[in-house]
Amino acid sequence: MTLKNDVEEIVLSEEQIQDIARELGKRITEDYEGKTPVLIGLLKGSIMFMADLIKHIDTHLQIDFMDVSSYIGTKSSGEVKILKDLSTSVDGRHVLIVEDIVETGTTLNSIMGLIKSRNAASLEIVTLLDKPVNRKTEVDVKYIGTEIPDGFVIGYGLDYDEKYRNLPYIGLLKPELYQ
Repeated sequence: MTLKNDVEEIVLSEEQIQDIARELGKRITEDYEGKTPVLIGLLKGSIMFMADLIKHIDTHLQIDFMDVSSYIGTKSSGEVKILKDLSTSVDGRHVLIVEDIVETGTTLNSIMGLIKSRNAASLEIVTLLDKPVNRKTEVDVKYIGTEIPDGFVIGYGLDYDEKYRNLPYIGLLKPELYQ
């Protein structure tokens, strides 16, 4: 039995993900020319996307991470918990939050409020996936890799119960495995 057997359908192939990372990296390079942005990866899901994205950003940058959680199983609890805060000051800095998926908007709105309160010079979001069908709170996302339909996605950092993060693509998890 392999992980592939749990995938109902591949949503984004490895190649498609790399194309998205390359294109977003190019746009970010142009937009942040002459600046040194701080890219903040939201753990754990964003690590694979962030690692590939920064390879395509051709300007000086810093990286940091926050570990935040609002999910219980497959649903957002609506309560955001900060498990690991930043080690870098964002005061007067250009901040780019790197997210794997924007779904309800709850987590991002909470983190954006926190970053703004710390006097960032600017704040933008880059996400690999956007799933607006589940949006509870509007979020202004400047850099979107691709929009996806409803369904529970796994792979490339995205998990179900801490499993499947190591898949090199993004797939739909078979519903019988989480319902």
